[in-house]
Amino acid sequence: MTIGFAICGSFCTFKTVFEEIKKLKNMGYDIVPVMSENSYNFDTRFGDAAHWREMFREITGKTIIHTIPQAEPIGPKKLLDALVIAPCTGNTLAKLSGGITDTCVTLAAKAHLRNGRPLLIAPSTNDALSNAGKNIGALLNYKNIYFVPFGQDSFQNKPTSMVADFSLISDALECALKGEQMQPVILEPK
Repeated sequence: MTIGFAICGSFCTFKTVFEEIKKLKNMGYDIVPVMSENSYNFDTRFGDAAHWREMFREITGKTIIHTIPQAEPIGPKKLLDALVIAPCTGNTLAKLSGGITDTCVTLAAKAHLRNGRPLLIAPSTNDALSNAGKNIGALLNYKNIYFVPFGQDSFQNKPTSMVADFSLISDALECALKGEQMQPVILEPK
């Protein structure tokens, strides 16, 4: 089974997300790597972009899709059985909700969804319970879009922030492949 795995710029989650990518690979999934332009290019306090790119290539054994022209064939060629976006930032949530496809990740999602196959979103955004809330709500109602369960990650210091439990990606993916939303969607605060 071929799974696209797209990474957006919630850089603080990368270490955890890459452990889950390894887990999926070890489960036998063929993984097509996708990185947003920012995650592909930006060095941050959480690591150099070259480090993350090399790790992604090493795990998957494939060239990373990181431009809009590279992402476009995903739909017409029916390249994926499912697409995971983890982490999915508030910016990407807004674009997906609004049908905006001006990044390689959002175009990959649009191209993939045209085939009626599951898109699994693992949100990581500081404004999930404020501005991004309306986008999460809208996406929860879209056909073939599923969420990795998520919850408040630091309700005392960041009361509107929510992050997916990335350790649930493989279970949520199995549910999505069966056309089911893993429950509960909203987790207890940590």
